[in-house]
Amino acid sequence: MSSITRSKSHVSALTSAINPLANPRGAKKQCELCQNHAHLQCTKCRVTFYCDTEHQQADWVGIHEKICQLLIPIRTATPFYSLQADRDHHCTQILHRQEELIEISRAVAQKKLFEGKYQESLPAAQLSLRCAMDVYGPSAVQLVPAYLLLAEANVGLGSLAQAEGYLSQAEWTVMKTPECSQTVRHQLHRNLGRLYTATENLEGALLHFANDVYYASEEYGLDNIVTCGGYFLMANVFIKQEKMDIASSLYTEVASTWHSHLTKLLETHTPGSMMLEHSFDEAQQAEADQMLRAMLKVQESNPKQAAAQNTLVAHSLAMLWFLGGSPDKALEFGRKALQSSQLVPDHSLTEHIQSLLQLAAERGPHLTIAS
Repeated sequence: MSSITRSKSHVSALTSAINPLANPRGAKKQCELCQNHAHLQCTKCRVTFYCDTEHQQADWVGIHEKICQLLIPIRTATPFYSLQADRDHHCTQILHRQEELIEISRAVAQKKLFEGKYQESLPAAQLSLRCAMDVYGPSAVQLVPAYLLLAEANVGLGSLAQAEGYLSQAEWTVMKTPECSQTVRHQLHRNLGRLYTATENLEGALLHFANDVYYASEEYGLDNIVTCGGYFLMANVFIKQEKMDIASSLYTEVASTWHSHLTKLLETHTPGSMMLEHSFDEAQQAEADQMLRAMLKVQESNPKQAAAQNTLVAHSLAMLWFLGGSPDKALEFGRKALQSSQLVPDHSLTEHIQSLLQLAAERGPHLTIAS
């Protein structure tokens, strides 16, 4: 039985038909994804409903598996409390759970976007938006991150009109909120740049990416892993314009920033705490992997000319996966880094790469270092 078939079978086991007699008079259940009339419910939480098994499968894979139990207290009718203090305490608990739900759904959606899983990201992004509306109201600036996630997903799916709609809503919200943070502004311009790139308005894209870098550097600094995401996207536009020298320079900035960041993490790690949780989240790890792999692919077309750059990028990927607890991938990219470094006489990273390969081999005893 294939993994997809097993997944569908597992989800099917978690659904049951809605019993109309169990609903309050006049109450109609709506599908979690499309808001049409629902006929099925999740048998684990019993507070989430679907129009068909296809939408339940999409929601389970997209977000529901991670937040199923968290939804129960949020969507269950409020119990009767005779004391105001008890009512206030209950409301505070529900608010905290809603805020937690917003953060979880945002992180899941962002990770899937970095992995190129645009369709899978939609349920989490939609849930993030609905929860933010419940907590902050329909026109609050706190809704902007969810609009941007939905816009990015639709750009990836080629649904540019829908993406433009979400971005227009986000831009309008930011414009009427003078106190809006630099973080939100940089995220808005980054997504506008993506839309302009998709529509081949390359000069407009570069302008938005420049604003992205400006606002990100104001918040995080120029030599930061968040800011360098804008450099990476600008480089991709310059490649489209066949301005390879500029693109290569920006790639160097991105590679150097991530290499420096990962080197510091590796220098301070201890054998019992090699994971990335306290350094950056899964979405940032996915972003780093996506950017570094893309740069390596472009540069490997000319291995001798880009040997030093390839070494830097491959070594960064090796450190990323070693710290992420995947010694096999660390060995794979470490070997690429070592091979590239040998094309550059007296390369300064050769010794560091060999040390990392040794550490990775010790973490994965079934793997050996190629000579």
